[in-house]
Amino acid sequence: MLKYVLLGALSYQPLTGYQIKQFIDRSAKHFWYAQTSQIYRTLDQLQAEGLIRHERPETGDVADRRLFHLTESGRADLLEWLAQPMTELQPTKDSLLVRLFFSAQIDKETVLTQLRLQRALHQQQYKLLRDDIHAIIRTSAEQYPERQRDALMWDIARRQGELAEEMVIRWLGETIQRIENEF
Repeated sequence: MLKYVLLGALSYQPLTGYQIKQFIDRSAKHFWYAQTSQIYRTLDQLQAEGLIRHERPETGDVADRRLFHLTESGRADLLEWLAQPMTELQPTKDSLLVRLFFSAQIDKETVLTQLRLQRALHQQQYKLLRDDIHAIIRTSAEQYPERQRDALMWDIARRQGELAEEMVIRWLGETIQRIENEF
């Protein structure tokens, strides 16, 4: 999947590896996370496959400043992938649910403390998606009218995250209540 996050980012404009990491952290991180080492490893693979190419602008900097470009093959691969229907649900991993599943073995207050902390973290994420990210998308759409369709799709992804956070916050509240009353 990281392959397509990178191809998608490069479909907007050429970027350095550092800029790709920033792009992911500002946008896709809310639904797809990648470490810097994974990004560079995948960029090297994509280049070996001919899906991207790079150039080294003259900057006088010794740091790795490769500027990556999407090739026509890379754009075709991205478009083909985007057009393929998703016919299965994707499996998920949730470390909080794993912890809760086995938490009958620890004391009630420890469980409640962990759940309250998770609720606070999800409330922060909800606010970030609802307010900050929404404002960034709106501003981007206003500044770059040619990106109206992109902004629509970005906001659709943001809204899914917002609704998912609402659900998790609600579930955590119910779970805290049940543990307070039944544990």
